[in-house]
Amino acid sequence: MDKYYIVDKSILPEVVEKVIEARTLLENGEVHQVSEAVKRVGISRGTYYKYKDVVFRPSQEMDNRKAVISLMLHHERGILSEVLARVSKAEASILTINQNIPIHNWASVVFSLDISNMVETLDELNDGLRSLRGVSAVQLVSVE
Repeated sequence: MDKYYIVDKSILPEVVEKVIEARTLLENGEVHQVSEAVKRVGISRGTYYKYKDVVFRPSQEMDNRKAVISLMLHHERGILSEVLARVSKAEASILTINQNIPIHNWASVVFSLDISNMVETLDELNDGLRSLRGVSAVQLVSVE
């Protein structure tokens, strides 16, 4: 079952729109601190931080979507290659990879993806990654 929906903003609490407005102020450089942005739109910092990574306005360019996924990989030859092959199978393009050194034989990996041409949902990709040997703690960090 898909975990994301597109809904009419009229059924959402007003704070959702205000969080998007605050994030836009920060992204456009109109304000430089979260405290300035939330004050301008009339919400609390807590409300902003609660929703900032989970509510998005659909962009005019839905064909240029990005996602960030984090996971833990067991320190064993070939596991990262299998992860990359699984991402490729979904027809997502890897933009960046950040892999930390293994500690206790597990390494944290975060990658950003261009998901514009992906042939499956993010839930399906994450489930596919979870099913690979040596992969754990797969988490969708953000979507744009």
